[in-house]
Amino acid sequence: MPSANLAATPVAIDIPEVTGKYAPVGDYTVGFETYPRDVDPAPYFVGLPDDRCQCPHWGFVTAGAITFRWDGHSETYRSGDAYYAGPGHLPLVTAGTSIVEFSPTAELDKTMAVVGANLERAEAGA
Repeated sequence: MPSANLAATPVAIDIPEVTGKYAPVGDYTVGFETYPRDVDPAPYFVGLPDDRCQCPHWGFVTAGAITFRWDGHSETYRSGDAYYAGPGHLPLVTAGTSIVEFSPTAELDKTMAVVGANLERAEAGA
C-alpha cells in the first residue's frame, strides 16, 4: 500500500513563506507544509479560473491555523482540525502553521504550474 513519510520526503519548495515536501500516493499527492510567517498567497493564484485555487484539498492542521476564503464566506481551521477545501478557495495562513494535505495530483499539477509561474515573475520583479 502506498504511503508517505515526512522525514523521508525531500523538500520541494523552500522559500521564506513556506517549506513544502510532496509525495505521490496513488492518484493523490501528500503535501507536508510549514509556514514560518503569515502568508496571503492570493497573488500566486492569478491566472486560474476566478484567480482562485480550483484544486480540492483534504488536510489536517498539525500546528497553527489556516483560513480558506470563498466568495461570500471563509472557514478557519486550527491545530487538531481536519478540513476539506473545495474548489474556488484562497488560503490565508498564520505564522507557525503546519499542515498535512491530500490533493488529486492532476488538479494539483495544473494549479502549481500557474503558482510556479507567478512565483518566478514575483522573484524576477523583486
